[in-house]
Amino acid sequence: MPEKPKILIVDDEDLNIKLCCAIFKDSCQVFAASTAEEGLECAARILPDLILMDIQLPGMDGLTATRTIKSDDRLKAIPVIAVTALAMVGDRKKALAAGCDEYFPKPIDIQGLKAMVARFLIAPEGDRGAAARLR
Repeated sequence: MPEKPKILIVDDEDLNIKLCCAIFKDSCQVFAASTAEEGLECAARILPDLILMDIQLPGMDGLTATRTIKSDDRLKAIPVIAVTALAMVGDRKKALAAGCDEYFPKPIDIQGLKAMVARFLIAPEGDRGAAARLR
């Protein structure tokens, strides 16, 4: 059986981390960080298959962290989904311009987030194993 995909959640709200952990714990290996700096360190260490990045973080914000990830040759291929309460006109565009691969607004719609994550976890060869476990 293939190893479960690794998801890194970077969010300073404990409730959001708990929710995402509950959503993905059966289908993925879940790692969490509460600051962008911790998220960058964790990403470099575990090389996750996907990162769920909050934008409003203490210290370094999620867009700066995403730019850092996308400028690192070891990390740049990792998909980053901005999961954020910033849902004003133009916020999605800013997230994508910073290098995020997708944008998902809070409050979190569980089924919507699962479907979005599943799209990124389908291997190029069409192996839908991880994605199927998310449904």
